[in-house]
Amino acid sequence: MDTTKNHGIKIVILLIIAAAFSRLIPHYPNFTAIGAIALFSGAYLNRNWLAYTIPVFALFLSDLFLGFHEGMIAVYAATLLVVFIGNYMLHNKVRTVPVALAAVISSVSFFIITNFAVWASGLLYPRDLTGLLACYVAAIPFFHSTLLGDLFYSGVLFGAYELLVKRFPQLALQK
Repeated sequence: MDTTKNHGIKIVILLIIAAAFSRLIPHYPNFTAIGAIALFSGAYLNRNWLAYTIPVFALFLSDLFLGFHEGMIAVYAATLLVVFIGNYMLHNKVRTVPVALAAVISSVSFFIITNFAVWASGLLYPRDLTGLLACYVAAIPFFHSTLLGDLFYSGVLFGAYELLVKRFPQLALQK
């Protein structure tokens, strides 16, 4: 790997880790950078093992401070799916509309997966169709924060990287 590409990968990883630590500052519930981190990683680290490892590692680092919970597996699985979405939808297509569309799809995917896991645990809702619907309905008020957080932090991460590359073209990753 040439040194220039190596520096570009380091910048992407540093942006991901910095965004992960935004979970540690006071924020509106579910208004976090998790989805944006995964999209960004999938878009810029391509099919590289780092694309999947770095967001999960960043999430794990912040969970060390926030604490672990029974729904973590679903959160991590949803995060891995969002990396895939970022790679599939944004590889060589990092522009405003595709990023925004990917952020919306990621938010919906995260909502479906994590709330299904809450229902499947059987701790809060009965394990029947009524319980599943009640679980999703109860989670709707949190969805707008997830969506807004994914859109906002995607703009910040993708925008920051593009500004850096515009200023320092040698940091651009070859796709």
